[in-house]
Amino acid sequence: MSAADEELSDVQRAGLELIRRTDGIHQSDFWKELEVDSRKGSRIIESLEEKELVEREETVYDGHNTYLITPIRDPKELDFSLLMAGDMLSPFVGDEEIDPQDDKFSQWIMTLAYEEY
Repeated sequence: MSAADEELSDVQRAGLELIRRTDGIHQSDFWKELEVDSRKGSRIIESLEEKELVEREETVYDGHNTYLITPIRDPKELDFSLLMAGDMLSPFVGDEEIDPQDDKFSQWIMTLAYEEY
């Protein structure tokens, strides 16, 4: 838990958990899920945004202009282990197109298979 997380009220913490659990939520759904009115919901989101825990992006949802609220992830919380096979980075990371017959891809797959046992 970051220092900013520790400074949250119970309703702010619940709101942040909802945003993190859903990996992003539309503002109108946020209010409904938290069972608060739109005014209180907006204040919660603004406070989380000020603490740089969430960001909001204008969007259209169900034909209405609204915001998509997404969590800002602390880089220390990210898990890159799924991109690794031993000490090899997945060949799917990057801009290049992957040929399934390529040796680099085959080696990566074999390393994954080897780690299973």
